[in-house]
Amino acid sequence: MRYSFVRFIIVGIVNTIVGLSFMYLFLHALGLTYWMSTFLGNSVGAIVSYFLNRKFTFQSQNSVSTSAIRFVIVIVCCYFISYQVGERLVVWLFHANGLFNDKVIIDFAVLVGTGMYTLLNYFGQRVFVFPKNTSKVCMKNKI
Repeated sequence: MRYSFVRFIIVGIVNTIVGLSFMYLFLHALGLTYWMSTFLGNSVGAIVSYFLNRKFTFQSQNSVSTSAIRFVIVIVCCYFISYQVGERLVVWLFHANGLFNDKVIIDFAVLVGTGMYTLLNYFGQRVFVFPKNTSKVCMKNKI
């Protein structure tokens, strides 16, 4: 698990750079809403994440069709949980004190949501999307 998490973090750095870049591009350059920006940025990052995690992180031999469907389920669940909780938490913490304007609060919400998303996504991918094929392990032990 330790090595897969290190590889996941490396992929996550690449994925985060790509995803956040697109999120902030959509949010600030194109003027899209928080939800649209995070959804589109996450979608771009998810494509990068799927292929890198499938081959590099988890070295999965599972079929693309099965793992892709599971990947989408994990990504969607992680997205809605992380960015909803992230937004509510940051608004609750910073909005009431009046120290930050709404743009800064939304930028913080994106960062908090991204951190939560990373943790939930790792466990979802490790357990549900790219589990180790236990039949191969059992076969190796019998030989």
